[in-house]
Amino acid sequence: MSRSLVTGGSGFLGGAICRRLREQGKHVVALQRSAAPALEAIGVEVVQGDLADLSSVARAAQGCDQVFHVAAKAGHWGPYAQYHAANVTGTENVIRACRTNGIARLVYTSTPSVVHAGHDLEGVDESVRYAARYLAHYPYTKMQAERIVLIENAPDFATVALRPHLIWGPGDQHLLPRIVARAKAGRLKFIGAKGKRIDTTYIDNAVDAHLLAAQHLFPGSDHSGRAYFISNGEPMAIEDVINGLLACAGLPPVHARMPFSLAYGAGWLLEQIYSKLNLKGEPLMTRFVAEHLASAHWYNISAAERDFGYVPRVSMAEGFARLKASLEANSDKRSR
Repeated sequence: MSRSLVTGGSGFLGGAICRRLREQGKHVVALQRSAAPALEAIGVEVVQGDLADLSSVARAAQGCDQVFHVAAKAGHWGPYAQYHAANVTGTENVIRACRTNGIARLVYTSTPSVVHAGHDLEGVDESVRYAARYLAHYPYTKMQAERIVLIENAPDFATVALRPHLIWGPGDQHLLPRIVARAKAGRLKFIGAKGKRIDTTYIDNAVDAHLLAAQHLFPGSDHSGRAYFISNGEPMAIEDVINGLLACAGLPPVHARMPFSLAYGAGWLLEQIYSKLNLKGEPLMTRFVAEHLASAHWYNISAAERDFGYVPRVSMAEGFARLKASLEANSDKRSR
């Protein structure tokens, strides 16, 4: 029986990977900063520790034959040191732990944000270069980590980096809750020109990509040492994506819009205020968020299909239907 280490197992994607592996009868170890009873309930071995602590990572990796490095500090605001410790130092420690324990396969969860420089990216493939500048610590540190992972690919150590775009679906505690909260507060507005297309990734498809990449990964394999865009392959106008998610939550569509220049300027001003006054929390708008909401960003995923057989199984329409059913079922449970 194979033994897999999943970092960030209590997160949205990490948890889904853990559940799928357990359904396949695999032994799963999750490295967590705190207790994870939900993972233990499905038979996952939980090791408590921090990614920035090499001894914790090495202990969790003992006896494993593959690693899914999913954990990261996400977001668009916060001290650089925290992002570097989690995303760069943490990744370096995962690689050291793999080397120490003789693990030959590492699947790293990256992000398309590593190539996003603030302008439209439409149908680009993996030949597009890293961004020349970054307006947030998250994409910058993820770029550093991805480069380390790919450079470390070797004849005895196969690595691959996946770049799933905007993962959503039942169980999402990040993207959907933020959208719903802003809509309910009347603070959700579209930015810039209408009809800018983006692509997203339904959670089951993201899990498929990770398991397929691992299944076909070995030293010298076609996709070792490479990065891949992952999505549903169905770019849609950002208005349709956001309002589709809101409809799943039983909320009316949003039509409010503001000019990009105003959003970008507000983001710059709020960044200055939060930095100088050392305010807690995060600004309502930043330059990074303004650029992402105002630009088209969708990617060519044919390389993932060619090299390890990734084909999105759950369409956007089916994903919306599943999410709506899940939210309604949870609402019924709470009302009982």
